[in-house]
Amino acid sequence: MNDPSLAILVQAVILEDLHRFGKSQLRMSDPSVQIDVVVSPPFMENTWMIRREGRQDCLVIDPGFTPQAVMGILDEHKLVPAAILLTHGHVDHIAGNAELRRRWPELPILIGTGDAPMLTDARANLSLKGGPAVTSPPADRLLAEPDRVEMAGFVLEVLDLPGHSPGHIAYVLKTEEPHLVFGGDVLFQGSIGRCDLPGGSQKLLVSGIRKKLFSLPDDTVVYPGHGDPTTVGEEKRTNPFCGLSA
Repeated sequence: MNDPSLAILVQAVILEDLHRFGKSQLRMSDPSVQIDVVVSPPFMENTWMIRREGRQDCLVIDPGFTPQAVMGILDEHKLVPAAILLTHGHVDHIAGNAELRRRWPELPILIGTGDAPMLTDARANLSLKGGPAVTSPPADRLLAEPDRVEMAGFVLEVLDLPGHSPGHIAYVLKTEEPHLVFGGDVLFQGSIGRCDLPGGSQKLLVSGIRKKLFSLPDDTVVYPGHGDPTTVGEEKRTNPFCGLSA
């Protein structure tokens, strides 16, 4: 679960897939935005790292079970994280927080208000359901719509998107063309996040997707918590759970 070599191997495969997917399916974003990913077993969770070209700071989104692999990428590019941004508080999205904080003691952790208790509660973050207790340092900043995160050269708008978890949020970068969404476990390629976990609601999740994500331009790129990126337009047309014909 914590083998960084496995995460790096998976990351290499996913990055190759993302490159092919991006060239064939997605209109690529401003090249000044650099995006890296580490995919962490066993849940194949995506940790996204975003940075502006020419800057040495970055943002780390949802560090999972392989923080050593994340730190390896940051070290390779001589980057220092400005913040950890969390879409929600489930264990596979927060497991790397403590290790990154040990490396960078002043690194702030940001999360939606409703999921903040999960950081320090192993039962609430579901780590006790299938393994040892995992906790995180508490949040330094609590977020809710319409907050904005202005760090590392980015201005990210916060959307409240409950349904997978009570306090799930997404981060939207509207300064780029196409817009970018770091959406956690809300909208996937051809699917949506689980709604059968504590605090889940399919009605809330689908409603939030249709009202808030589907109002974005069709070419908006969604970087999810699991699996490949997709676009708003593709999911509107084809998603069997939340698409406009579902």
